[in-house]
Amino acid sequence: MRAQIQKAPAQLLEVLKKKSVGLQHCKPTSSVCVLDSKDAAPCPEHTFQSMPGPKNWPLLGNLIDILRRGGLEKQHQTVMDYHKKFGKIYRMKTGSFESVNIGAPCLLEALYRKEGNYPQRLEIKPWKAYRDMRDEAYGLLILEGKDWQRVRSTFQQKFMKPTEVVKLDGKINEVLADFLNRIGDVRVNGKINDLYFELNKWSFETICYVLYDKRFGILQENANEEATDFITAIKTMMNMFGKMMVTPVSLHKSLNTKTWQDHTAAWDRIFNIAKIYIDKKLKRHSSGETDGFLSDIYHNCPLTKKEMYAAITELQIGGVETTANSALWAIFNLSRNPHAQDKLLKEIKEVVPPGQVPCAEHIKNMPYLKACLKESMRLSPSIPFTSRTLDRDTVLGEYSLPKGTVLMINTQALGSNEEYFDNGKQFIPERWLEKKTSINPFAHVPFGIGKRMCIGRRLAELQIQLALCWLVRDYKIIATDYEPVEAIHTGTLVPNRELPVGFIRR
Repeated sequence: MRAQIQKAPAQLLEVLKKKSVGLQHCKPTSSVCVLDSKDAAPCPEHTFQSMPGPKNWPLLGNLIDILRRGGLEKQHQTVMDYHKKFGKIYRMKTGSFESVNIGAPCLLEALYRKEGNYPQRLEIKPWKAYRDMRDEAYGLLILEGKDWQRVRSTFQQKFMKPTEVVKLDGKINEVLADFLNRIGDVRVNGKINDLYFELNKWSFETICYVLYDKRFGILQENANEEATDFITAIKTMMNMFGKMMVTPVSLHKSLNTKTWQDHTAAWDRIFNIAKIYIDKKLKRHSSGETDGFLSDIYHNCPLTKKEMYAAITELQIGGVETTANSALWAIFNLSRNPHAQDKLLKEIKEVVPPGQVPCAEHIKNMPYLKACLKESMRLSPSIPFTSRTLDRDTVLGEYSLPKGTVLMINTQALGSNEEYFDNGKQFIPERWLEKKTSINPFAHVPFGIGKRMCIGRRLAELQIQLALCWLVRDYKIIATDYEPVEAIHTGTLVPNRELPVGFIRR
């Protein structure tokens, strides 16, 4: 292309230079990646209403097509199919939920660079309806504006500062020692019944130890019943609220549908259990116990007790479900890529001396371990999309979008796009280690972007990286079959069957 331009007549080049701004905005949807600027405006016909997308039926939107393609459980795949058909930015309406979907790094970067002080996320109406009904406070996933900033700044120092997070490796490893013993006890011919739930127990025990300085013993033979109830309630809640995002919550509530009942009961259980342990910790704090994460937060922050309940409960949910989910997919991807697993084992043995426990300091010298986790999250993200709600009229790409537009950032569509990742369907950790990598940093955003990036990112990464060190060093993770494993959407992406993996002691 460059050579062709160089051969063009000088007069034509002058015309192109003068018209470049206009041409840029009028390119086809599949290639344009422009954000508004003072000297550029979208073509008049490029309004929100003119944006391409699937057929929009009255009341139902494109829900019929989604159901035909496999329903809400397959919506992540449908979204990727729509990107192939309609381009990198398109409009869709699923029942009562309308959004603009974006799936290009340059659009995401442009959005990030326009981010204000208080970026807004998608309004999670089912969660807000429950909190309002029970007179509970909002947490970080629901709050907006200055209240969101106030609560986030309270937790950010502990969760986002690397020097603080690495101090937690002792607690993480203490739980991992029990988890490895648990694997040895429950495996039958190398197989573990319901590996996902075992990982949920591990992640629950870890996040609770971090938050409350208390071990719950859920990895022991006689597991804590409240802890297992908490995990089950999270899974129920995640599944139910997704259904209410595409149908009016007020309708579910007024009709007291089973979906609303199950959602409410699950949240009741989650809050009740969390409050018990928060209260116990705060009671110990008032009795003079000032050490630990929650004590530091409570002592130094301006939050009310209700705000503490809401924020800690949401942190606990994220720490239990998404961390376990990411670890599950990483184990699966390593099982199907033995060469990568062998390479990872070699790195672990080179960095961690025999007889020593892997720690945060070791992780600093394990680039291949970090690459394996990155590659797994690219291929198998826990959350296939994140969101933003525009707080002002914005020109994105070639379209003028009004304030209040919900943008769905399709992280899975980005990660699986061959345009951004060569051999994108293959597990190739080495792609992240190339000195002159061509990977756009906005093509891989499993934790979101900007000021509303997942606050637990650093803790989750350290947990999973240490877990993989322990597991790969002690066990060869094998694929027990190579039949396809599909992901279904139930709030997070989960496998459609028990993962075909086995653990053989080295």
